[in-house]
Amino acid sequence: MKRSTTALAAGILAALPMAGFAADSSDPIVIPIHNWSSQIVMSNVVGQILEGMGNNVEYVTTDSQAVYESVRLGDVTLEMEVWEGAFGASFRAAMEKGGIVDVGDHNAVTREDWWYPMWTKDACPGLPSWEALNDCAAVFATAETGDKGRYLDGPVDWLKHGKERVDALGMDFVVINAGSAAALWAEIGAAEADKKPVVVFNWTPNFAEAVWPGEFVEFPEWVDGCDKDPSVGPNPDALYDCGNPAKGYMKKAAWEGMEEKWPAAYAVLEQISFTNPQIAEMAKMVDIDEMEPEEAAEEWLAANKDVWMGWTQ
Repeated sequence: MKRSTTALAAGILAALPMAGFAADSSDPIVIPIHNWSSQIVMSNVVGQILEGMGNNVEYVTTDSQAVYESVRLGDVTLEMEVWEGAFGASFRAAMEKGGIVDVGDHNAVTREDWWYPMWTKDACPGLPSWEALNDCAAVFATAETGDKGRYLDGPVDWLKHGKERVDALGMDFVVINAGSAAALWAEIGAAEADKKPVVVFNWTPNFAEAVWPGEFVEFPEWVDGCDKDPSVGPNPDALYDCGNPAKGYMKKAAWEGMEEKWPAAYAVLEQISFTNPQIAEMAKMVDIDEMEPEEAAEEWLAANKDVWMGWTQ
């Protein structure tokens, strides 16, 4: 689907300094859209910048794991949010095959793991230790999980491996997959009124850390290979017996042919770097302020000219 830049965004982006850029192809730059708010808004921000440069842009809804194969093959041109914990394995696998390039890191530092709002600690004071959480498993039990604790993981296609970790560490928890990011926020919001203990999948940066102060569960420290080699981590017979990286990267990726076909757009992509607060703000515009992603992108561009104009110099 093709979305045109609105008059507001076009007016903002008309100021882009284009001197010195080589001509880009008139073929569309294909930008993927996934199922969490910051990625959708960020993709629209970048798309509107590229449109303002005179590029054609198309947005396609794409699986967040399969997208790296799509980028590698050139079916999708770029990916704006390569989270180390969630997508590092898929990204690395695509890099090994060839056809996809690492376009550099954002300034943002990421973390994705089991998380709880601070009121949960009243019912399980040994937190954030994962062993303490497991000792408190009954506190998180529901009719759905019987005498075991309930952990609400991300959607199935996010491949968070919650069940594998529970099995690897022998935890008394049942893993339930949320249908969407919105379902995770609804879980926390519903628990807030009576301060019900909950443990859910969460990540940073996003808006939730400002709305619900909380902490990540501290699992055995991530070591490279924990997802591929059973001998890595405390359980020699299982994978995923470690936590996710506590200070993960967020990268940009592109089809290796992008630089030659769209040199001006690629030069801008190399410069783009979002921070944790900026990414959290983008998510908040959609998840809290209930803006449409395209509208949120326009508003972000209007309010942050001092940020993105520097990327186009």
